[in-house]
Amino acid sequence: MSETAIKPINDQQQAKVIQQTEQFIRLAEQRYDCLLPSIPLRFNLKGRASGMYVVHNRERYFRFNPYLFAKYFDEALLSTVPHEVAHYVTDVLYGLKNIRPHGIEWQSVMRDFGVEPRVTGRYDLTGIPVRRQQRFSYSCACMNHQVSSSRHNKIRAGKIAYFCRNCGDPIVPVK
Repeated sequence: MSETAIKPINDQQQAKVIQQTEQFIRLAEQRYDCLLPSIPLRFNLKGRASGMYVVHNRERYFRFNPYLFAKYFDEALLSTVPHEVAHYVTDVLYGLKNIRPHGIEWQSVMRDFGVEPRVTGRYDLTGIPVRRQQRFSYSCACMNHQVSSSRHNKIRAGKIAYFCRNCGDPIVPVK
C-alpha cells in the first residue's frame, strides 16, 4: 500500500494565511496600543514544525510549513498562525532575550487572541516530507545518549557543551 504524498498549499491558501497573519498583527496593535509592522511570510518550512517566527541578522519573518498547512489547513489557521504572531508580539513588546519562548508573556498574548496557549501541535506526518537528522552516539558516566547531527556539529565546533540530566556529567562522543 503506497502513501499518498501531500501537496503544499496553493496560492489561494497562502493568501488566506497571509490575511490571517495580518489580522492577528492588527488585533495585537489594538490590544497593546503599539505599532507592529507587517513582516514577510515564507512558505518554506519542512519537517515536524508547522510554523516558526525567525529573527536573523536583524530581519524578522515567519516561516510556515506548506505541507502541514495543506493537511491541517483550518487548524493551522486557528492555532499555528496566532502562535507565531504571539512570538512576534512578545519580541516587539519585551525582547526575546528578556522572556521565555512560551512563558507567561507569550501565553497572555495567546489568551488575548482567544487561543489556547499550546506549545506544540500533534500531527500525523503521513505523506509529509520530513527531514531526518543523523544520530550520533555519546555517553556520560551513567548512560549512552543519541545526539542529533545539529547538536553533534555544535559540540564539534566547540560552540556548546551538553550535560546529562541524570548525572550532570558532560556527554562525550563514543569512540
